[in-house]
Amino acid sequence: MTSRAYSLVFSTPNKQYPKNDNKNGTLPPKAIKIPPQQKSSSNTIISNLFGRREFISSGVHLGIFTGYLMPTQFAEAVKGACEFTVSPSGLAFCDLIVGFGPPAAQGQLIKAHYVGKLEDGKVFDSSYSRGKPLTFRVGAGEVIKGWDEGILGTDEIPPMVTGGKRKLRIPPELGYGVRGAGCRGGSCIIPPNSVFFFDVEFVGKV
Repeated sequence: MTSRAYSLVFSTPNKQYPKNDNKNGTLPPKAIKIPPQQKSSSNTIISNLFGRREFISSGVHLGIFTGYLMPTQFAEAVKGACEFTVSPSGLAFCDLIVGFGPPAAQGQLIKAHYVGKLEDGKVFDSSYSRGKPLTFRVGAGEVIKGWDEGILGTDEIPPMVTGGKRKLRIPPELGYGVRGAGCRGGSCIIPPNSVFFFDVEFVGKV
């Protein structure tokens, strides 16, 4: 992965990404539920490997199962396994695995693995492909606002804890705004005003 793709997780000066202050009143006043996406082939993946359709319904089994799958296989196995909750900021999240360790704290230096996808499912960046998690100081503006909120939590969003895996749906206001990201020669890896997704795994503090 080139350094240009690697930089996509990081934010640029705040003026490029205006804060969503909800002045127009269009955002929901409190967290609401989005119906879960249509089930994918996750049951087929698991039943082919283990011969048990009910395996997908067990959170404990899923936690063990992740240790035996590559990241892309894990992402397919859990697709549709949780439903998004939307916060007033427009950030949506769902927890695939809650985790088992201490929560992320403001200003803490942490490690996180991730896969970034556009709305059409195209992957634009992945730490797994580099074999190394991203290290950054959470809540310090070193990453886009959607990441800081999605990991640290808000009044409506619980913080991630060590070992947790969370899906984030990030609106433009908390992402790359009207400028997009990775733009060159009239095209952008992330187009302006894009909604996109991150699968985030909170590895833990450094």
